[in-house]
Amino acid sequence: MLDFRKALERTVRYNQTRKQEPYHSRDPEEDQPDRCHDMVREEEAYRKMNVLRTENLKKYYGSGDNQVKALDGISLSVEQGEFLAVVGTSGSGKSTLLRAIAGVFSPDEGSIDLHGHSVSLLSIGVGFQKKLPGRENIYLSGMLLGFSEDEIDSKIEEIIEFSELGDFINRPVKTYSSGMYSKLAFSITAILETEVILIDEVLSVGDSKFKKKSYKKMQQLITNEDRTVIIVSHNNDTLNKLCNSILWLHEGKIKMQGSPGEVLEAYEEFMS
Repeated sequence: MLDFRKALERTVRYNQTRKQEPYHSRDPEEDQPDRCHDMVREEEAYRKMNVLRTENLKKYYGSGDNQVKALDGISLSVEQGEFLAVVGTSGSGKSTLLRAIAGVFSPDEGSIDLHGHSVSLLSIGVGFQKKLPGRENIYLSGMLLGFSEDEIDSKIEEIIEFSELGDFINRPVKTYSSGMYSKLAFSITAILETEVILIDEVLSVGDSKFKKKSYKKMQQLITNEDRTVIIVSHNNDTLNKLCNSILWLHEGKIKMQGSPGEVLEAYEEFMS
């Protein structure tokens, strides 16, 4: 076993607990025998219907006169099986929102409720230990997502083959180009398949062959009605084809949310 995996045991235990325990408070009477069964069924139904909910989410950078509100009161509910796109100009809070949901950092105010669902983030520059080889980073990423070593073992060759990295899989990630980094990140999440997938522009990176392959894989993933995807992208063609809802952020606030045609038309007019 690789030494670095032992250092992850505490994080893995936390992630497993996070998958089992929703963040919302529980009824103190839940353990009463005459109510327990009904409440468990109700909570499971609620969990399936509401994959993700944020309440008054706020994130600040800097302080005083230099303080920037990256997120300014974002309240959002995402249902199971939804494919939600997030659009907006640079600095509108898109990547910050995804990273907060993924647990990369905690919001300064507000709450995020994943209702016990597993979540992964595909984003350039997030999640890999650059001094470690790609192969070890597969285990690192998988364990941080809550997968066991045996589960990763059963998928690792499929991940490596999909990534098309060849011998580079045994070289340090710091030697990878952005396209290679993107291939590995996408392959891990696409093959390990968490319940909620967050994608931050990753589909726009890489060679044309891999773009087509990743797009096809993404189409396969969303045919599973239980899987939920939130994507940040500037490719309107992709958003129109894949998404069933679009969230428009502007200066850290929700400016509009609705169907792809409705929101993209308004957004393009705003940008013209």
